[in-house]
Amino acid sequence: MSGLIVERHGPVLLLVIDREARRNAIDSVTSAAIDSHIGLAEENDSIGAIIITGAGDRAFCSGMDMKEAAEIGVGHGLIPGRGFAGITERKRTKPLIAAVNGVAVAGGFEIALACDIVIAADHAMFGLSEVKRGLFAFAGGVQRLARQVPRSTALSLILTGEPVSAVRMYGLGVVSEVVPAAQLRQRALDVASVMLQNSWEAIRNGKLLYEMAADMTLDHSLRFGRAYGEATLQSADSREGVAAFSEGRDASFGQLQS
Repeated sequence: MSGLIVERHGPVLLLVIDREARRNAIDSVTSAAIDSHIGLAEENDSIGAIIITGAGDRAFCSGMDMKEAAEIGVGHGLIPGRGFAGITERKRTKPLIAAVNGVAVAGGFEIALACDIVIAADHAMFGLSEVKRGLFAFAGGVQRLARQVPRSTALSLILTGEPVSAVRMYGLGVVSEVVPAAQLRQRALDVASVMLQNSWEAIRNGKLLYEMAADMTLDHSLRFGRAYGEATLQSADSREGVAAFSEGRDASFGQLQS
């Protein structure tokens, strides 16, 4: 059986890595389960966002299950074309929030880096410990740190494998906010709820444009954004949002909320 708890909270899908005895390390079965549920969520029009977290308060995820790796070889948690746990290489249309409830190291940190929003408990720690096992964080850790943090800081994480606090990661902009551990899961649900009160079409399009703009020159991204956004200006959600503002009421967008 997979070490994964799956819950629905209205339009939010909550995935809880439930392998506390292994510090929520992900084995091949759990990796496949996470991948499957994210895939199903992407196809489900009643799900607007996904949250991933870990069971307990010790670990968010400590990466791949090293005991399984010793028995059957490394890399079995990698999903072809979608990466570790089906997350680190996946192209998603729906926002993915990491609620980091403890240690996020190795593949666990790579999962967090691949998420769209990262909310961390105040005791959480982050690190790329692969180098201590004769490996390196090729499933997105090295690549995303190269884009998100200064060179010296990134290489210190990559080459020493030493953990860094949630507060430090907040200062670097990797973590969006740090909250008391007891409030973490509810805070993640609240952020998702606030987000999903907006137009889901606009959320999807804004996320896509951001990701494309990161690989374009500013001039190219501005021209693409103008062309890409023309349809949005004429959309039903856009008309409703403008009308609601004009009439002094809350907008009622067309997405499913069940």
